[in-house]
Amino acid sequence: MQKKIRILLGLLCLSLSLAQTTFAQLGNVAGKVTDEKGEGVPGASVTVKGTQTGTLTNVDGTYAIEAPANATLVFSFVGYLKEEVAINNRSTVNVTLKVDAKALEEVVVVGYGTQRKVETTGSIASVKSDELTQLPITNVAQGLQSRVSGVQINQNSGSPGGNISVRIRGTNSINGNAEPLYVIDGIQISNSGEINDVSPLSTINPNDIESVEVLKDASASAIYGARAANGVILITTKRGKAGRTNVSLESYYGVQQVTKKLDVLNAAEFAQLENETFKNNAYPDPASLGEGVDWQDLIFQKAPIQNHQLTISGGSEKTQLSLSANYFDQDGVIINSDFKRFTYRLNVDHNVSKKLRVGTSVMGSFSNSNGVEAGSTSVGDAGVVTGTVLGAAVGAPPTLQPYKADGSIFPFAEQGNGQYREVINPLNYTSILRKRNIKRALINIYGEYTILPGLSYRASFNADIDSRLNDTYLPISIIAAKDRNDNSGTAAKFNSNMLGLLHESVLSYGTKIGAHHSLKFTGLFATQVEKYNKNQINATGFPNDATRNEALQLALNRTVLSSRNMQRLDSYMGRINYGFKDRYFVDVTARVDGSSKFGANHKYGFFPAVSAAWRIIEEPFMKDATWLSDLKLRGSYGITGNAGGIDPYQSLATVESGGGYNINHTYFTAIRPSGISNPDLRWEKSTQTNVGIDASLLNNRFSLIVDYYVKKTEDLLYIKTLPLSSGYSSITGNYGSLENKGLEIAANANLLNGPVKWSINGNLTINRNKILDLDGGTTDERFITNYTVLKVGQPLGVFKTYVFDGINQTGEAIIPGYDGRLGGHKVKDLNNDGAINSADQIITGNPNPKFIYGFSTNVTFKNFDLSAFFSGTEGNDIYNVSRLSFENPLGQRNLFQGVENRWTPQNPSNQYVSPAVAGRLPISSYAVEDGSYLRFKNLMLGYTLPTIKGISRIRIYVSGNNLFTFTKYSGFDPEVNTYANSNTTIGIDNLVYPQSKSFLGGIQLTF
Repeated sequence: MQKKIRILLGLLCLSLSLAQTTFAQLGNVAGKVTDEKGEGVPGASVTVKGTQTGTLTNVDGTYAIEAPANATLVFSFVGYLKEEVAINNRSTVNVTLKVDAKALEEVVVVGYGTQRKVETTGSIASVKSDELTQLPITNVAQGLQSRVSGVQINQNSGSPGGNISVRIRGTNSINGNAEPLYVIDGIQISNSGEINDVSPLSTINPNDIESVEVLKDASASAIYGARAANGVILITTKRGKAGRTNVSLESYYGVQQVTKKLDVLNAAEFAQLENETFKNNAYPDPASLGEGVDWQDLIFQKAPIQNHQLTISGGSEKTQLSLSANYFDQDGVIINSDFKRFTYRLNVDHNVSKKLRVGTSVMGSFSNSNGVEAGSTSVGDAGVVTGTVLGAAVGAPPTLQPYKADGSIFPFAEQGNGQYREVINPLNYTSILRKRNIKRALINIYGEYTILPGLSYRASFNADIDSRLNDTYLPISIIAAKDRNDNSGTAAKFNSNMLGLLHESVLSYGTKIGAHHSLKFTGLFATQVEKYNKNQINATGFPNDATRNEALQLALNRTVLSSRNMQRLDSYMGRINYGFKDRYFVDVTARVDGSSKFGANHKYGFFPAVSAAWRIIEEPFMKDATWLSDLKLRGSYGITGNAGGIDPYQSLATVESGGGYNINHTYFTAIRPSGISNPDLRWEKSTQTNVGIDASLLNNRFSLIVDYYVKKTEDLLYIKTLPLSSGYSSITGNYGSLENKGLEIAANANLLNGPVKWSINGNLTINRNKILDLDGGTTDERFITNYTVLKVGQPLGVFKTYVFDGINQTGEAIIPGYDGRLGGHKVKDLNNDGAINSADQIITGNPNPKFIYGFSTNVTFKNFDLSAFFSGTEGNDIYNVSRLSFENPLGQRNLFQGVENRWTPQNPSNQYVSPAVAGRLPISSYAVEDGSYLRFKNLMLGYTLPTIKGISRIRIYVSGNNLFTFTKYSGFDPEVNTYANSNTTIGIDNLVYPQSKSFLGGIQLTF
C-alpha cells in the first residue's frame, strides 16, 4: 500500500511539472537518483551545471538528459544536500542523495530562547522577512495578514499609518484589550487606538524584521503569563553575522488610488428629487444642471508612496553589528492626509570573552502624520455618517460650489439662500488641522554569562520611550460669515509621555543525558513598570487663523486637563523541556504574575501550561513509510491571563474633578467620588486546549499543519450597572465568560524544483465565538448600539434589528409602530400581534466570519521571479449605516444612485422609499449586507540582473497591490471596522477611510 501511495504521489508531482517535458526523452546520460535507504527519489531535479537544461526524475527515481560528455550534473531535492557529479564521458550516472541534517536543526524563536523546530510542542507559526515586506506595508501586522492560520487581521482604516486590529484565535474579552502582546527583541509593547488614530505598530520599521513567530496556544504563550491570553507575537530584528561586511540599499516608489467610488445622483437628478421632497420649485429647470460637482473627485487623489532603506551588517567572530536607516513617506488618497516616518536601528553583539557576551538593540523612530476624520467614532444610526469627510462628500449637494472666486472654501450656508446650512462642505474636513508627531525609542541592553558548560545567566534591561504631540485646529475661515461668533476657531494641544522599563533575569541550563535524553530548564524573574502622563489644553475664540493652535493664549476660552498613572508587574517563571530520541517531547511551564492594577485579594495570578509531542515518524514501525518525511502529533493545555483589560486604579475607590457646585451663588469646581472599590478585581483568565498534527510528504515537498483548539475565557472584566441608590452608576468586576472553538489548516507544496521552481502556500481558519455569561446570570442580553447586542449563547457583536419587508404599497394595511407612510419602509410583525415593538426584533446578522483564508504562489525561472497573494473572508455580515442615510430622501443631502428608482404611485418600488422631509428609516435588516470578499492583494514580478563587479546582487521589481476585490458589499471596502479595537461593536461601516490599490517599482542592491 505504501509503495502505491509513493508511486501515486510521484505521478502527481510529475503531472504538475508542465515545463519539464525533457524527462521522458532519451539522451546522452541516464541514471537513477536514490536516497540513503536505496529508494528511488521521484521528482528530483537534474540540471546541467551552468545552463538552463534540466529534467526531473521519474516515479522510480530514473532520469534521462542530453548533456555534453565533459559537463557536470547537479542533483537536488527538498530536504537533501545538493550533489554535483562530473559525467566524464559516461552514459550512466547514478547518485545517492544525503539528508540535509540542517533541516532537522531549523530553529524557531520561543519565549526567552529558541528551540529546534522538531522539538516544538505548542502551536507556533513563523513568517520570514521576505514574506512580510512583499507588500508596501507601514507595520508588521499588515504583513502578517492572511499568512498565518488562526490570526484574523483587519485593516480598520486605509489612512496612511492607519489603525489595525489583530485577533489570535478569536476575541477573548468584552471590555478588555483583545490585542496580542508584541515582543520586539525582548521589549514588550501593545497595539491600541481608535479608527482615526495612528497605529502604535506603525512606529516600527517592518524592513528591520528578520522573522516573526506567532504563539497561539497556551503552552507556547503561557510563558508570558498575565499578558498572553490574546496570544503573543515575537519579533526578531536583523542582527550582524561574522564575515564580510554587506551594504544593501532597498528603494521603491509607487502611486496609490482609490479602488471604488460610490455612485450618487448628479445635479439634475438631485434637483428633481429636492423639488419632490420639499414640494416646491426651488430648481425650475433641473435638467439644465447636468452632472454638477463630483465631490468624491475633489477629495480623492492619486497619491505617491515611497520607501528607502540602507543597511550595513557584518563583523568578526568577536563583534557583530547591524545598522540601518529608513525613510517611509505615504500620501493618502484623501487630500491633506499623509504619514512620514524616519527610523534607525543599531544591533551590536560583542564577545568579551569565551564566557561573557554583551550586546544592545536600539530602535528609534520619528513619525509625522496629517489626518482627516473619516468614519465617525460616535455610536448612532444614520446621522453619524455625514459627520466626517467621506459622508460629507457623498451627501454634498452637487448643485453647490466648492470654492469662492478667491479660491477659499465656500461654506454651504452662504449658498442657495441658506437652504443647505445644515450640510457641511466636505473640504472643511480636509482643512482641519489634525497633526500627530510621535517619537519612540525601543532600547535593549543585555549581558550573557556562561557559568558552567550548559548553564548560563542572561540579564536584560529594556526601555520603551514614547512621546506624542497632537495638534488640532478648526479654522474660522470654513465657518459661514453669519455663523461666526466669539467662540469661533477651536484649537487643542495634547501631549502624552510613556516610559516602560523592564528588567529580566533568565537562568538556563541544558544538558544531554546519555545518548537519547535531553533536558533544558529555564527560570525567570522580571519586573516591569509603565508610567504615563498626559496634559491637554483646549481653546476656543480666536481673533483669526493666523497662528492656528500655536498661540493658545490668544483664545478667549481655555481649559486644561492633566493626568498621571503608573502600573507595575512582577513575574516569576519556570520551564522544563524534555526530549527522548527526537521522538517524544514534553514541556512544562509555570508563571506567577503580580499586578498593581488588581484588587488587594487578587494581586497575584498563577498561569501553568503543559504540552507534549510525539514524532511518530521516528517510530520503528514507520521505517517503511519512505514517502512520509515527518509526522508529529501535538497536544497542550494551559491557562493564560489578560491584564490589559482595564486601566490602573479600577480596584480602588477613586475620585475625579467635577463642576456644578453652586454655593452662595458662586460656581465651584471640586473633587467628587467617581469609582467604587472592588478588592476582588482580578485577571481575565483563558483556559485553552490544543491538539495538532504536523505532516510532511516526499522529503518535505508537501507539508500540512492542522490544529483544533477550545479556549474558554472566564472572569471577564465587565462594567456592571448598579442601582442609583448606591450613589454610583456602575462597577468594574469579573462577571462574564466567553468561548472560542476553532480549526486551523496550513498547507505548503513545492510543486516544481527544477529550472522552474513553483511553490504554493495556503491557510484556512474556522473560529466560533460564543458568549457564555455576561454578568453572573443577572442579564441575558444587552444592547451596545441601536442594532448591536451582546446576548448569551450568541457570538460577540451580532446585529439585532427588525426584519425589512419591502415598501408600503397603495391599499396595504399599516401596522402601528413603524414608518407607516405610503411608500415608507415596512418591517415584519414576527409575533403577529398586530403591532411593531421590541418583540419583533431578532438576530439578523453576524459580523464574525465563518472562515478566513489566504493563499500565495511563487514561481522562479532563470533570473525571473513571480509571486501572487490572495486573502479573504467568508460568511461575515456588515451593518452599512450609510444606507440608512443615503437611501433616505429626506432633503438637503445627496443620495445613492439607486434612489432614482424611488417609490412613487407610478413606480411602486419595493426597495427605495418615497421622499419625506425629515423622514427616518427603521433599524432593520435593510442595512445588513454580506461582507464576504476575496482580495487579490499582491502581484509582483522581479528580475535579478547578472552579477556586476563590486555589486553582489541587483534585483528590480514591479508590484501591484489590492488589485481586485471580489465582493457583493456595496460600500467602499468590505474590510471595515469603524470602532477599531472594540470587541463588541464590530463589522459596522460609518464610511471609514477606504483602502487603496497601488502600483510601484523598486530596486534592491547588495554590495
